[in-house]
Amino acid sequence: MYDLLLAPRWSPYLVGAGIGLLIIVSFVLSNRPLGASTAYAKAGGIISRLAYPQTDAMDYYRKVTPTVDWQLMILPGIVIGALLSAHLSGTLALEVVPPFWEARIGGGVVLRWVVGVVGGILLGFGARWAGGCTSGHGISGNLQLSLASMLASAGFFIGGILVSLALFGVPSDLGLWGFL
Repeated sequence: MYDLLLAPRWSPYLVGAGIGLLIIVSFVLSNRPLGASTAYAKAGGIISRLAYPQTDAMDYYRKVTPTVDWQLMILPGIVIGALLSAHLSGTLALEVVPPFWEARIGGGVVLRWVVGVVGGILLGFGARWAGGCTSGHGISGNLQLSLASMLASAGFFIGGILVSLALFGVPSDLGLWGFL
């Protein structure tokens, strides 16, 4: 079992089963689905309260109270877990510009960070606009057989594939159909 945790890549079947069990626990203990984008909105609300005490009067924050709860604590847990996993497997590499980006786009740090920040803002906006992110729709919503989540997940995959193709092209050894 310990060797499994030290592997550079985990079995997608075991990880999927683990996420499925985590969602069951989430529903049983809190009657709420697993998701990350709402937690970011809660964090934004908590920060907003510091400068704007009327934050709680906003329509969105009447429905989603900006509090520190288990959903918000998942965010640092994801980061800590990813760093711990990479460290234990010996694959931790703190890179400002990943090699695949440098090979295709170039080694410019500023461009990499600008694209990362703009992409993150667009992802956050899209996730809130869609009413959930890849974990909220793609995992929790599909688990509940939500048609909206199925459509959102299809959109996430199509968008991800198109952006990947635009940024990095099609690997020459795969061809377009081998890539998809």
